[in-house]
Amino acid sequence: MDTLTELEVVERIVVALVFGAALGFERERSNKPAGLRTYALVAEGAALFMIGSILLGEQVRATGDPYDPSRIASTVVQGIGFLAGGAILSAGGKIMGLTTAAGIWVTAAVGLLVGAGFYVAAFAGTAATFVVLSALGWFEYRFRPANGERGYDVGDGEGNETKSRG
Repeated sequence: MDTLTELEVVERIVVALVFGAALGFERERSNKPAGLRTYALVAEGAALFMIGSILLGEQVRATGDPYDPSRIASTVVQGIGFLAGGAILSAGGKIMGLTTAAGIWVTAAVGLLVGAGFYVAAFAGTAATFVVLSALGWFEYRFRPANGERGYDVGDGEGNETKSRG
């Protein structure tokens, strides 16, 4: 692998910000708590971790030692789970924020892909996620039963299963 140039590093950061912001824009437009800035920063942060891992790997390999840049990426996957988990709320048998949490998780993956230089995969992931968040969101809203039942089994905090209300 060739050494990353400073221009390539800046390019990857900008692309991650653009892809993250594109996903965040949809959330912002839907008036969700995590929006444009959150998603852009998650993608940028993940890209920075991957870029840092690649650059560190280049230094370590120059000494002749083996290095696996995926190790830092795997910790990003775990760490982003905590951030996304904070977006999930449960109150009175109703769960909110699952889509936001999933979107944050996917945005981190997009950032990791951009950071690694896999722009086509990152673009495809961004496009697919945008479709899920916008088009499928419309579909879900359009065909929701009149009583608002969404069918998710959740606990009521006392060990009893209830149906959440959308």
